[in-house]
Amino acid sequence: MADSKISALPASTTPLAGTEVLPIVQSSTTRQVSVANLTAGRAISATELTLTTGNLIVASGQGIDFSATSSAGTSELFNDYEEGTWTPVITASSGTLTSYSITRAVYTKSGRLVVATTRFTITNAGTGIANLIITLPFTAGAQDSTGAAFETVLTGDMGRAWVSSGSPEMLVARYNNTTFCVTNSSVTATAIYSV
Repeated sequence: MADSKISALPASTTPLAGTEVLPIVQSSTTRQVSVANLTAGRAISATELTLTTGNLIVASGQGIDFSATSSAGTSELFNDYEEGTWTPVITASSGTLTSYSITRAVYTKSGRLVVATTRFTITNAGTGIANLIITLPFTAGAQDSTGAAFETVLTGDMGRAWVSSGSPEMLVARYNNTTFCVTNSSVTATAIYSV
């Protein structure tokens, strides 16, 4: 095969498969190396990274290291983010909750912070319900308790809600602690807490 200038070679098709080989000089000897092996296991330093397609994927247990902006925090590694749904179980702390239907239950977990929102309708309120207990997608941290909020749409009630330290549940109550909701009240409750 005659020698050719690089500019005279036909262009490769993209994206590369990674199995293509290139000549390199290693220990004064010309050898071949695959495209996939050029950066395998090596740190890549760049001033900017732009992804035009696909996602940035990190290995399990790894994340984005913000130690360049470190302060007095205990960690500078962002290594957890997820969005999802869960199926809340709703009970009454007192009285009888006969039936309910869930229309929405979504959460976002960013690091240790969780924002969980559920919307449900009490289809049969039974009697004497003072507070409702709603299971959450993650258990709160042992040292963390937090406020939350809820609103009953049909009756216009506002109330208070909270998550206790180490609890897998959110407790919601009317401000005046009277009977919680009438039948067919649509309720939206949101908990913001850390794990």
